[in-house]
Amino acid sequence: MDNGHWSPTNVEALTVRGIEPYTATGRDRHHQSWQERFAQKPEPLLQDASLIVRMTCKLETDIGKRIHGLRKSTTEPVIGIIKETLGFRQFLLRGQLAVAGEWCLVCLAYNLKQSHVLVSS
Repeated sequence: MDNGHWSPTNVEALTVRGIEPYTATGRDRHHQSWQERFAQKPEPLLQDASLIVRMTCKLETDIGKRIHGLRKSTTEPVIGIIKETLGFRQFLLRGQLAVAGEWCLVCLAYNLKQSHVLVSS
């Protein structure tokens, strides 16, 4: 998950459901130098480290980088297309049921667009 979803409450709620979270704890810096990219990995943490420190170290592992990097090819392009191509940036309706209906229409429009692209090619 992205940085906007980071909170101890979210991490604990996912853990209770048996989901192992990989949530960014801050913004990633772009264009790392070669020294930063090939720097030695940090030492394993003690169990008494804070939740945010443990999550940061978890994301710095090889598997953490791969799992968190998957969002770039799964969710991020979809959200980008919905925002930029379809122009959907905010909900017009209020209330959970109305917003859910509006989101279903947005998802339907996205799926129709993708179906059209697949059929056309």
